Amino acid sequence: MGMNKNTILGWATLIMIIMGLLLIALGAFRYDDVAGWGFAAVGVGFLANAWVFSSLKGRL
Repeated sequence: MGMNKNTILGWATLIMIIMGLLLIALGAFRYDDVAGWGFAAVGVGFLANAWVFSSLKGRL
C-alpha cells in the first residue's frame, strides 16, 4: 500500500481536525478560567491549519 502526497495530506488533515476539536472541547468543558480560552484558541489554530492542508490536497 503506497501512500502518495494526497493520502498523507488527507491523514494529516483528519488528525488535525480531531486534535482541534479535542482542544476546543477541553477549553469549553474542562477549564473554566483563562486557560480555557487558550486551549480554544489553539484548537481554532489547528482547524485553520487543517483547512490549509485540505485545500493543498491535489495541488502539490
